[in-house]
Amino acid sequence: MNTRNNKYRIILASESPRRKRLLEQAKIPFEVIPSRIDEEAIEVLLPEIHARTLAEAKAGEVSRNHPERWVIGGDSIVVIDDTIINKPASRAHAYEMLSQLSGRTHRVITGYSIQCRAINHCQSDICITEVTFKTLSDAEIRWYLDTPEPWDKAGAYAIQGIGAFMVKSIQGSYTNVVGMPVCEVWDHLLENGVIDRVSPQINIAGSPGAERKFVNK
Repeated sequence: MNTRNNKYRIILASESPRRKRLLEQAKIPFEVIPSRIDEEAIEVLLPEIHARTLAEAKAGEVSRNHPERWVIGGDSIVVIDDTIINKPASRAHAYEMLSQLSGRTHRVITGYSIQCRAINHCQSDICITEVTFKTLSDAEIRWYLDTPEPWDKAGAYAIQGIGAFMVKSIQGSYTNVVGMPVCEVWDHLLENGVIDRVSPQINIAGSPGAERKFVNK
């Protein structure tokens, strides 16, 4: 993937290893400069608004210091019964979360914001995926809590890791559940000319060695 200027025209305003890995897998060159906003200071609104507001604030804080760069901010939340489930504060808290999600469908909402202050560009949106868990036994929950996965993740699970065993089905974007709706971010960067073509080594068309080029509007 090429960018029009230098290798690090794009900034990811997040320390999340999952978001970093998703952009790396998409072959989008970027630099990590994490936002330092105080998330606790932002009032909790409706889940959809809250996720978008946090993403916009994260991207905005970094964009102010790097106005010529394209900054991507993101925030993912888990929602069930219209209640936001954050990261677990303790083992008991994680157990309570997984028990609440067991056998039910919840929503993963990721807000994302792409900003370039120099041209007064700010595009913010959300992506929603419905995730259905199998019914978990007490032993399964306790076994999973013995792994390192639950502790830094909203909802206390990782769909891309061991936690995949809990997921019966999803409706919507898989990468959104991991932490960033890659398809939507890719399309936005492409439409705005931030990225301009696909490397021949990336098999986008679905056949070995296929090459597909994009022409900017």
